[in-house]
Amino acid sequence: MSHYPHPLLAREGWPYIGASVAAAVLATALAGAWSAPLWLVAVFVIQFFRDPPRTVPAQTNAVLAPADGRIVKVERVRDSYLDRDALLISVFMNVFNVHSNRAPVDGTVERVEYSPGKFINADLDKASTENERNAVVLRLASGEHIAVVQVAGLIARRILCYVKAGDVLTRGQRYGFIRFGSRVDLYLPLAARPKVAVGDKVAATTTIIAEL
Repeated sequence: MSHYPHPLLAREGWPYIGASVAAAVLATALAGAWSAPLWLVAVFVIQFFRDPPRTVPAQTNAVLAPADGRIVKVERVRDSYLDRDALLISVFMNVFNVHSNRAPVDGTVERVEYSPGKFINADLDKASTENERNAVVLRLASGEHIAVVQVAGLIARRILCYVKAGDVLTRGQRYGFIRFGSRVDLYLPLAARPKVAVGDKVAATTTIIAEL
């Protein structure tokens, strides 16, 4: 990818990175080697907010992973956002994954729906319906719809979404961020063919998780 419109360290993390590094520098000046734990914290914060560019696969019917992480669900469910049966593919992000969220397909944002909720472990099944979450419903050029849902987790307390109804997204485009561990649920038409299984590790944009 020749051009990437975002820095390698996500802007969402700049205050945290600045504060952690400043604290480590100050501790080094005051306590020398005893500052080592604060440097470890700073390194952790820096790696958490990394946001590297990704190459978009050329396959036109591909549904791309919306986040880095591990597949925790591939099953038929009832999609409450579009009132239909759907194929649900869920990606769980731990604190060591990149937490930038990216569009899985080309599409127009039909609506954005925020739901307040709990902050239970995002690895649990009930997190999809009980946790704080933010759904983006996309309409494809074919007329099909998918819903991409950012779900807060046990530690994640801040879902960031930068799109609104009427916006046009392209595959791999960065549209949101979740701080400190979470999950993304993807509701697809039943005709979609999953290309991943529970337990698989995926990378946002580069991994094809289904075909339409």
